[in-house]
Amino acid sequence: MEPPSMDDLQPPPATRKGLVVRVIVGAAVVAVVTLLFFQYRESLTLTRLAENEAVIRDYKSEHPWLAYGVAMLAYVVVAGLSLPGAVPLTLVIAWIFGFARGLLVVSFGSTAGATVAFLLSRYLLRQSIQTRFADRLVAVNESLKTEGPFYLFTLRLIPAIPFFVINVVMGLTGIPVSTFWWVSQLGMLPGTAVYVYAGSRFPDLNTLAKTGASGILSPSLIVAFVALGLFPVVVRKIMSLRKA
Repeated sequence: MEPPSMDDLQPPPATRKGLVVRVIVGAAVVAVVTLLFFQYRESLTLTRLAENEAVIRDYKSEHPWLAYGVAMLAYVVVAGLSLPGAVPLTLVIAWIFGFARGLLVVSFGSTAGATVAFLLSRYLLRQSIQTRFADRLVAVNESLKTEGPFYLFTLRLIPAIPFFVINVVMGLTGIPVSTFWWVSQLGMLPGTAVYVYAGSRFPDLNTLAKTGASGILSPSLIVAFVALGLFPVVVRKIMSLRKA
């Protein structure tokens, strides 16, 4: 099977219907961001959450499914709109739900949010992002042409690459939404597991509020992040040797 051409790796052209979708999505995004910002900006800080630690525990016990839904929605909004606070949110969710359930919430929430950002980039913010990331798009399209989904998988495994950059740049390529979803789900899972495990080890929210995200750093976690960065390099080397 021949690799896709450069034309195949371009996003679909805009249409009048697409313009209407952009306006609707843009208005919805502005409304959601404005509402969340003014309504929850003070109550969602780590300090305020720590003050209501017992209330959060009780609410989760009395309304477990609603608690999962709220946590998932919060992560989709933060990741989808590239808002700051993804790491503290991950730690809080891990503390509330524990490792296994917290991993499910954060993994699927982060992938859903990444897909939202991907779609916003492709259908709403294309022109401005193309201007800003023009140089990177050339390299990304070339890499997708030669390596396919494995290129995205590699990017997801490298913690040093900003999460939102991958989402918006990939939105300007022709990679299918379904492929972006499942590759991101797998690629982000190891890093997500490291953060969720760290958050699940905090004894209480007061400790988390005092130490912040820096409190998760430990020799074992640093080794885990280094291993995540080296893993795609090792896999690529093995694949090159097999081809040779």
